[in-house]
Amino acid sequence: MTDPIADMLTRIRNALMVRKETVEIPASKMKSEIARILLEEGYVAGVEKTEDGYNGKLVLTLKYADGRSVIGGLERASKPGLRMYSGAQEMPKVMGGFGIAIVSTNQGIMTDKQAKKLNVGGEVLCYVF
Repeated sequence: MTDPIADMLTRIRNALMVRKETVEIPASKMKSEIARILLEEGYVAGVEKTEDGYNGKLVLTLKYADGRSVIGGLERASKPGLRMYSGAQEMPKVMGGFGIAIVSTNQGIMTDKQAKKLNVGGEVLCYVF
């Protein structure tokens, strides 16, 4: 697999389209951090890590409100063929501040708002709105 983060986002997107309650994703440290941010920001209802003999699996419990998904869209920003970096002051605004950008910095993976507050830049992984 060349882009595991894009695979994660696609699995979530596909599960949302068919109104699944949970989605299983092969675990890694980066995917666990992205899932943690989605949980903290209120985009998913729960995150659980299960062991399967390899790296484990992340089980995300998806969140719906009034029959519609809380997540309006997931979009991969930085791709393996074209990395996208942003400084602290040039951090992209997602939907005028209603969405979040998940950024990988030297201080860990965080949202665009946290990166701006800590005045650090990094690789923009994805947008969630």
